[in-house]
Amino acid sequence: MPELPEVEVTRLSFASRIAGARVLDVHVGKPLRWPFGVGLAGAAQEAVDALSGAVVQGVRRRGKYLLIDTLKDAKPRLLIIHLGMSGSLLFSPRLPAAGKHDHFSLLTSQGELRLNDPRRFGAVIFAYSENDSWPRKLLAGLGVEPLTDDFQSEPFHAALKKRSAPIKQVLLAGDIVVGVGNIYASEALFLAGIRPTLAASKLSKPRVFKLHQAVKTVLQAALDKGGSTLRDFSSATGEGGYFQLEANVYGREKEPCRACAAPIKMIRQGQRSTFYCSVCQK
Repeated sequence: MPELPEVEVTRLSFASRIAGARVLDVHVGKPLRWPFGVGLAGAAQEAVDALSGAVVQGVRRRGKYLLIDTLKDAKPRLLIIHLGMSGSLLFSPRLPAAGKHDHFSLLTSQGELRLNDPRRFGAVIFAYSENDSWPRKLLAGLGVEPLTDDFQSEPFHAALKKRSAPIKQVLLAGDIVVGVGNIYASEALFLAGIRPTLAASKLSKPRVFKLHQAVKTVLQAALDKGGSTLRDFSSATGEGGYFQLEANVYGREKEPCRACAAPIKMIRQGQRSTFYCSVCQK
């Protein structure tokens, strides 16, 4: 599943190239997680009509969501894109004919933006502004961005003190700090020396400080490596990521720990695989 680094890599790979483009046409394929025009009286057709002719102002990211800001008749128009479990975007002046897994495309004066999503857990939603009901529903409960100055260790510690759930599950929830998905939660906990099953509330301030730094370090390293390509992730230019080749624990069950040589263990937490070293993580 694309996590924060993959979504940010995707954003960086097309944001500057689509900025200033005029929307010429919109194609909506098979239904995704939510309908394109969800919440609109005129549904998908209203969304298509409202977006046609709009000019792209920029592309932002909030957690794992991409937000494409456009303007039409001096009024804002917003596209919210989530890549789901298997989605990826391509942007190019010239793309081949759409395939069976291509479920949305935005044809612009500077190229076509196309969503490919074999499992169809992703979403493309149109809204008139972030104050509309669906943007609020999706974005309002998200935690702080971990690669910004808003992510501070003291508030992080205070928030964790209120949670009795395992620290791995708290990181995945996304309401304290956003975008730390399954891969990077496992890697950050290893770097911080914290066992993923430990209750978040039991972490001391020094250990939370280590975890705070580890989250930032791991996510930045993944971003620098173009994210992780485990199955089919690629950026909007078609390039894969390489962070998975340097993972310390994720996907390395029974392989020797890079620090102590003990075998990496795998457990299930909330139907997700968690990898850790029983020697290095306490």
